[in-house]
Amino acid sequence: MSQDAAPQGPTTPHDEPSGPPGAAQDEQRPEARLEKAVRVAEQALIEFEIAVETFRVEVENFSRLHHQKLGPMYTRLDELDAEIAEARAALSGDPDDLRKAREARAAVLPMPEVEELFHGWMDSDGLSPEASAMLTEQPVRPPKRVRPSEEARKLYRDLARKAHPDLAQDERERARRDEFISRVNAAYGRGDVALLQELSDEWAAGPVPEPQRLSESEELYARLEWLAARKELLTLLAKELEEGAIGAMLRMAPDDPDRLLDEIAEQLLAQVAQREAELAGLVQ
Repeated sequence: MSQDAAPQGPTTPHDEPSGPPGAAQDEQRPEARLEKAVRVAEQALIEFEIAVETFRVEVENFSRLHHQKLGPMYTRLDELDAEIAEARAALSGDPDDLRKAREARAAVLPMPEVEELFHGWMDSDGLSPEASAMLTEQPVRPPKRVRPSEEARKLYRDLARKAHPDLAQDERERARRDEFISRVNAAYGRGDVALLQELSDEWAAGPVPEPQRLSESEELYARLEWLAARKELLTLLAKELEEGAIGAMLRMAPDDPDRLLDEIAEQLLAQVAQREAELAGLVQ
């Protein structure tokens, strides 16, 4: 051993590297634990949202397939039940049978006419009322118009004078006025006096003051509270989906819901055949 070399003693903990500069200080910050809790809660909420949304899509798709595949069978069963009740009432003439027949027929939902579906916007030939009137040489009915009342016009003029965007002193104020006047115009177009009055009160109250800046700890606590509230809402949604009729059916066959639809379809077809045979026996 060289005389110049100093003897090497055992390594003490103080000799080991202590990590990146500032890491220990970050861990000692009072907000550090809150930040970590927020990150953990955010990741947990994301995973929970993914699970709930996945289940919601499954329920929606299953509901659509259920309606498309089994809806006609349910309709056929309702129609057969009505025809069976009517046949029995015709044979017996019993008032109770007649009542049951009326109730069974009322339970059969008829297909709405095209006019009902489009609430007068389109007739069975796919024409609007105006087009149909012109083709049949009938006078065209003018569209309904809303003439604003004098009170609405007064409120509108007052608001337009006060909140006109050209009165703005800067671009931020102009944007606020533009957004407000667009709401005023929409309310005036509908002649909505009540909404115009609300807008007048809103303008009189002035712009909403900017919220006071929170401290870092307050912001983290507020974030945790929001995450907890969001999770609670998602929990309620998940419970509603699970307890619904479609969700309950999905729980019966979570791995193969298509097979469950096939099984239900077979049962409904058997019921249809049974009802048809019963009806045939009554009308012979």
